[in-house]
Amino acid sequence: MTHRILIVEDEPSIAELIAINLTHAGYEVERALQTDLAMNIMRDKLPSLLILDWMLPGKSGVQFAKELRSNERTRSLPILMLTAKSDESDKVLGLDSGADDYVTKPFSPKELVARVKALLRRQTPIEDSGPLAVGPLRMDPLSHRVTAIWPNMDPQSIPLGPTEYRLLQFLMANPERVHSRANLLDKVWGNEVYIEERTVDVHIKRLRAALAPTDSDRYIETVRGSGYRITKMPTQT
Repeated sequence: MTHRILIVEDEPSIAELIAINLTHAGYEVERALQTDLAMNIMRDKLPSLLILDWMLPGKSGVQFAKELRSNERTRSLPILMLTAKSDESDKVLGLDSGADDYVTKPFSPKELVARVKALLRRQTPIEDSGPLAVGPLRMDPLSHRVTAIWPNMDPQSIPLGPTEYRLLQFLMANPERVHSRANLLDKVWGNEVYIEERTVDVHIKRLRAALAPTDSDRYIETVRGSGYRITKMPTQT
């Protein structure tokens, strides 16, 4: 299957550079100069991945990412944020808005393509692992569904983005073990691209936020100075 990438970038030269490199890598590419045009393109069919510039006319990429994450139809769409803002606070803001990864301008086209490939791999469920269960959480990798099951209650579906899904999948497959940020980056993100350890904290925060409505966020514990784990018996009540 050929993946379709939508580039939302108002600088034609940058959009062209990205499009050429993605096309050479075997992807189908569409372009939009602003978010309204992007929404029109996505109305009939969602792309496999969105490359989204931060600074856009009319509506910023950060605002647009937040809107996409709040919509059931686009909640799981992988988003790669592209911007000239390189401060750590800006990166955190971009990830907090809903982006799965972050690339600063000027960028290496080769690295950008590698990050696109990594994001698309994280979108695909790992099918050779069986169903997982920790506490009230249940995960079925074949159907890509996560639910919370409490006594005397109907199962509650938990929608997750692709990165949060793989992060939870790895934690659930290795319960009670403490995983450092570096280990999570290696196992969940892979070692083919450079991603800062701070990224792990942002995605843990997003994972907990997704689990909170079912009261299952407390099963993800922070081990001070070491990392994170999922536990069958949380100390937090």
